[in-house]
Amino acid sequence: MPANVIEVQDLAVEYGRGKRRFRAVDGVTFRVAEGECVGFIGANGAGKSSTMKAIMGFLFPAAGHVRVFGEDAGTARSRQRIGYLPEVALYYPFMKARELLELYGGLSGLTRVSLRKRIPEILDRVGLAGRAESLLRDFSKGMQQRLGIAQALIADPEALILDELSSGLDPIGRHDLRDVLMELRRRGRTIFFSSHELTEVESLCDRVIIIHGGKIVTQATVAELMRPLSEIEISFVTGNGSSLPASLTALRPHVADGHGTLIVDSPTRCAEAILALSGAGCQVRRTSTRVRSLEDHFIELVGATRRAP
Repeated sequence: MPANVIEVQDLAVEYGRGKRRFRAVDGVTFRVAEGECVGFIGANGAGKSSTMKAIMGFLFPAAGHVRVFGEDAGTARSRQRIGYLPEVALYYPFMKARELLELYGGLSGLTRVSLRKRIPEILDRVGLAGRAESLLRDFSKGMQQRLGIAQALIADPEALILDELSSGLDPIGRHDLRDVLMELRRRGRTIFFSSHELTEVESLCDRVIIIHGGKIVTQATVAELMRPLSEIEISFVTGNGSSLPASLTALRPHVADGHGTLIVDSPTRCAEAILALSGAGCQVRRTSTRVRSLEDHFIELVGATRRAP
């Protein structure tokens, strides 16, 4: 079994003091294994960034603990093995892109000789080829995000923690970034990222963790999350005087003027429903598959959590 790179146990993060104390993360527990790509999704204010800052050691937990590469979060040795992209990256506007990457690369222990070779390669990789000598004040929001990804990758870390991965990127930028992350996955790197672009989560991740109100709503593989999102619609015509059996009325079919539809969630249940309809004297006209997106499922889960007492 692969080792755990990130271990979060009963984590609580609080802000403020006294009566104004607010718990942003409340009893969160999860693991990220070596070589795994995990998406961390939730609405604004759900607790994603606070959790990531605790993993990096920037915030001290009010309760619980976090371990990274088997060590307490925030140790120099664990941070040296991580590439981190913060939610909001503020860079000195009069630095050049090359100078920024030299700074971050030097902090990660890279020599000037290795950086001279590494910097052009990494800028080309994130779509900033030829911009090494450009001042950061001339960079757009999307270009700054690409540069932030470059600084996270500069030391070729074993694990990446990326907060709001595609913030400010246009569709081309998101496509390029997806290619970079797919390559890192093939190389066995561990990736833990948050994003509001749920199509990225669907296409990139092995597993998804959904957080809302500081608590984990669900965590499962992408396949497990997507399995119930595929539905089969059956259209049929009722026979003269025919009535639907109890096994079908439980599926809440919609029938009007002799025409009806019902929804099932698997091919097996589709076959059973067709047999039952035929046995009741109904004629099946067609079947069609509908696949709901992970975004729809996320909205349903969060909505159910909001309605819960």
